[in-house]
Amino acid sequence: MSESSPISRRNALKGLLSGAAGAAAVPALAAPNQTEPAPPAHPSRFVFHDPDFMQPLKFPWEKLLSAEELATTQALADLILPKDETSPAASEVGVPDFINEWVSADYPAHQEDRETLRGGLGWLNTESFKRFSKRFEELGVDQQSQIADDICDAAKAKPEHRVGAVFFKRFRQLCVGGYYSHSQTWKSLGYVGNISIGGPYPGVLPEVIEKLGLQDVV
Repeated sequence: MSESSPISRRNALKGLLSGAAGAAAVPALAAPNQTEPAPPAHPSRFVFHDPDFMQPLKFPWEKLLSAEELATTQALADLILPKDETSPAASEVGVPDFINEWVSADYPAHQEDRETLRGGLGWLNTESFKRFSKRFEELGVDQQSQIADDICDAAKAKPEHRVGAVFFKRFRQLCVGGYYSHSQTWKSLGYVGNISIGGPYPGVLPEVIEKLGLQDVV
């Protein structure tokens, strides 16, 4: 591909994925003496919601989180990733919807997360009522932080907080993963996007190589 081509690597990959999905949707040619074409060999797949082409088509699936669970999800996600001077809050870039999509996906690998997160959201509200007689999303940030501080480190969590700590660890992983998948958050990472670099490729910065201990490799 020439340097003047307007097609970026990211767009090229999107095109390949879309082409694969489109090809799967093209019906076979009509058999002799038939007026209607044969049905497609494979149903159309939407790669962004149902990317596992090794599994039978399952999307769309019912979203499992209730309104109450989503409210708690939003409150905890915004506590972990609040809005600041340079970045949006987690809820502003759709993290609660991302988590709902994740736990609702009808694949075996998601079932454990579904049980962990839904059980953890229930645990969180039970603990919130025990301490403050309110649901978690109804608490102020200081009260929410008191609960989160007790479950944010599984190694230090008290026995009565272990269930909450297991939940919080996985919730935080999904929360951060969904958050930094959104283009509005890339600035926080120092990522400038898929742009052209004038002149020769400068290579990895020396301080990065040193931090990773790769001096003997490069």
